[in-house]
Amino acid sequence: MKRFYRSQKDKKIAGICGGIGEILNVDPTLVRLGVVFVSLATAVMPAVLVYLLAWLIVPNEPDGGIR
Repeated sequence: MKRFYRSQKDKKIAGICGGIGEILNVDPTLVRLGVVFVSLATAVMPAVLVYLLAWLIVPNEPDGGIR
């Protein structure tokens, strides 16, 4: 079973979307587009808060992203 980590090799800000993309086996760009869409649909603030919380809670990948 895969663990959810912040991506170190595919990150733009904190690696949250890259980590989600790795877990779901989808392109992280699609995850980023989904986050933007949800942010716009929910008046931005709830998605920003969830992203910031994930940044604080989700650990970095061990060994710099080498699995």
